Amino acid sequence: MKLIVGLGNPGAKYAQNRHNIGFMALDRIAEDHGFSPWKARFQGEVSEGRLGSERVILLKPQTFMNLSGQAVGEAMRYLKLEAADVIVLHDELDLAPGKLRLKQGGGHAGHNGLRSMIQHIGAEFARVRLGIGHPGHKDAVAGFVLHDFAKADAEWLDDLLRGISEGAVFLATGDGGRFQNAVAARVAPARNAGRAAEKPAPTTKEAPHAPSAPDPQAPDSRTALQKLADRFR
Repeated sequence: MKLIVGLGNPGAKYAQNRHNIGFMALDRIAEDHGFSPWKARFQGEVSEGRLGSERVILLKPQTFMNLSGQAVGEAMRYLKLEAADVIVLHDELDLAPGKLRLKQGGGHAGHNGLRSMIQHIGAEFARVRLGIGHPGHKDAVAGFVLHDFAKADAEWLDDLLRGISEGAVFLATGDGGRFQNAVAARVAPARNAGRAAEKPAPTTKEAPHAPSAPDPQAPDSRTALQKLADRFR
C-alpha cells in the first residue's frame, strides 16, 4: 500500500493558490483513475483506489500547511505504514514553473509542510517537487505562494497535472524514471516529431547538361575553312 499526500491549505479561499498545487494533483489523480469520493479521515480528506497493482490512499491534510505532519502521522500509524511508503507532492519555489523533480528523503528547504512532516514521520519519504517559480525576492515568497495561479499559468499547469495523472501508476509502483518520462511527454512533447516523414523530399530542377569536351582520339571531320576559323576563336 502507498500513501500519496498532497500538501496545501483547506478551504475555498486557498483552493487555487500556488501553495495548493499538491491538492490539485491529487484531485486530478482521483478523478482520472476512478478513486472513491473524498471523505473526512485522519485530520484530512482521503480517497481510496488502485494504481496498477498497488492499493493507494490519497490524503489531503486539513490541518493547514504548517501542521501537515499531524495528519500524515495519524494515517501512517493506523495503516501501519513506514515513511518509505509515503509519497508527498508539494510546491517548489526553486524549480521553474511546470518542472518536476522526484526525490527520496532530504531536508525541508524552508517548506513548512515538509518541515512538519519531518518532525512527525522522519525524512525518508519520497517527494514530488512541483515547480511554481520564484517571485525573485525572499520577502515576496509568502504573498507569492498564497496567491492564485495567474491566467497565463493555466496551460502549463494543466499539462503538468495531466502528466502527473498519466504517470501515477509508475509513481505508485516505484518506477520513478517512467513517471518522470510520462510527465515530460505531456509538459514538453517532442517538437516536429514525425514531420520529416510527412514532408515530401524537396525536388530540384535538373541542371542543363554541360557540353561534353571533344574526344581527342575521334577523327577530325572539320573542313579546312572550319579549322582556320577555330584557330582564331
